[in-house]
Amino acid sequence: MVGIIIVVLISWGLLFIIERKNISVLGFTPFRKRFQQFIIGFIFLFILNLLTIYTDTIVNSIQWATNPNINYQLVIEVFWFHFKSALTEELVFRGALLYILIKRIGVQRGILISAIIFGIYHWFTLGVYGKLVPMVYIFIITGAMGYVWGYCFTKTRSIFLAFGLHLGINFMSALFSRSPTGNLIWIKTSNIPLSSEWLHLFYLLAKGLAVPVLTFLFIIYLEKKLIYDVD
Repeated sequence: MVGIIIVVLISWGLLFIIERKNISVLGFTPFRKRFQQFIIGFIFLFILNLLTIYTDTIVNSIQWATNPNINYQLVIEVFWFHFKSALTEELVFRGALLYILIKRIGVQRGILISAIIFGIYHWFTLGVYGKLVPMVYIFIITGAMGYVWGYCFTKTRSIFLAFGLHLGINFMSALFSRSPTGNLIWIKTSNIPLSSEWLHLFYLLAKGLAVPVLTFLFIIYLEKKLIYDVD
């Protein structure tokens, strides 16, 4: 939590020094509307990521088993970990940095630069730096997702829809994978990946890009439904 406070203070300082604005430009109010956007984003990508896991299960013949030692306290702790992680990343990549970039160089270039930085950042957080193919893959997938979340910021004038989307995809992934502190609810017991490495790579790329594309279409749908109107 200390890290989030530090990021907020740095963001506030940058916004004041460079743009003569305060932290409110990141869209914390009106709270009811922002909370609605957060919940909608969380539910959408939670469900969409569940569908991609189901697709993986069919394509790769994955077998799952319920963790016999489910620790619900651990599930809460992992949720809190991803809550703080997603909020921190949104403040860094879709907060003051993106706001300043948009004001200085325009919306499209601002979102693009933010997305590029977000993609490069994941080379290090996911430990793929120095491995060419994983680096290209991670950059494309996370960069595309970063672009979509940046688009959210420009349409809602807030980090909260992107924050909900970010938390939804991260937490759902954690439920089906090993967290830093152990297995959560479901454990992969076996799988049979596609026989062709190139076919498998193509499938991973198609699946990875489907998520930001579908999320982008969902955001356009929300825009037409006027849930972005906060005035």
